[in-house]
Amino acid sequence: MTEMKIRCTLTEEMLGMSSSDPHIHEEYIASKSPDAPSTAEEVEALGVDEVVEKGKTIFHRDDQGRPILWDYQVKGFFKDACGMLSRVAGTKCKEIKAYKKVIDGLLFVEPRKIPIILPTGSEIGSGRWQLRAMTAQGERVALANSETVPAGSIIEFTVKLFSDVHAAMVRECLDYGALRGFGQWRNSGKGKFTFEEIE
Repeated sequence: MTEMKIRCTLTEEMLGMSSSDPHIHEEYIASKSPDAPSTAEEVEALGVDEVVEKGKTIFHRDDQGRPILWDYQVKGFFKDACGMLSRVAGTKCKEIKAYKKVIDGLLFVEPRKIPIILPTGSEIGSGRWQLRAMTAQGERVALANSETVPAGSIIEFTVKLFSDVHAAMVRECLDYGALRGFGQWRNSGKGKFTFEEIE
């Protein structure tokens, strides 16, 4: 088994990916009921700040209070990156058939809770913005709110693999992170990083 010890350094802030609402599933199901309030009605009834806070995405914390990523979130990054790179001729990702199955069954990320080490003197921030989407019903605008960790934050994890071919794919995906980023809203440039292999 091959082990790769990876250190990623954020070059852009990264947004939290986990819901701050522990009852999100129940609320999602309830939102599908015929008499569920529209977002506009909810904003009117609760106020903008309450609705934004309710939908806030966060970083989970470890027992020392540090923000963390879960191992499955890193695996999700590899699936997303490999999926994009598999469309490019000559890449290692294009050579891997059924890449999602390969990543699920042959790529293992440790530890389970991956601490995010913030630069000295910095702290977890918060960002708010509007998200716009064109839908069949016309343009929709939603309010978004997320915890953020700053550029310069460091994330270290180990990737265990059974094949050097897959190690090349991992490096290719990590290189891609400098362009696409990690975490929520990465299409806007959030969560970009550089990486190095360390002892």
